[in-house]
Amino acid sequence: MTDVATKTYTDFTLPINVVSKVDVARLVTEVENVDNELTAADVRKKAGSNAHSDHPIFSDQLNDFLKLNELSLDEARTRTALIKQMRLLKDKAPIIHMTFAVTADNDSLQQLAKWLRESVDKQAVIEVGVQPSLVAGVYIRTPNHVHDFSLRAALDGKHDLLIQELEALKNNGGK
Repeated sequence: MTDVATKTYTDFTLPINVVSKVDVARLVTEVENVDNELTAADVRKKAGSNAHSDHPIFSDQLNDFLKLNELSLDEARTRTALIKQMRLLKDKAPIIHMTFAVTADNDSLQQLAKWLRESVDKQAVIEVGVQPSLVAGVYIRTPNHVHDFSLRAALDGKHDLLIQELEALKNNGGK
């Protein structure tokens, strides 16, 4: 396992099951809770308590994060450094705002996160919005760009072409 003291938040890679900034915040909270549990267990052990303390159970997201970044939570010093770097990651991860016509399913969001991390930034997270009037497609907003991949944008300015094509279909269908 790699020593977290040599890593900064920019070195971390997010697993695809960590999609949003909320997921990153949940990871930070989970590492903080694990640190509290393990620190309390160490104090009890040093005080001579016979109470048996099991190793905390990690979520799939935390397990994947630790494996992907080759990290371990065994040492208090490592956990403290990791918490500090994960808090920075939570605050500085690039956010891609995506607005859909309907709620996107988790598998689709994970595939989008995978593509974004391979193509844009390895720490990109998605903030999802729903706008039923969008009808179809997606509206994407980054800190310095806005992309409208909706059906409305695709058809914008093509009214005359649509009428022409519909007339052609009408005329060919009647013969």
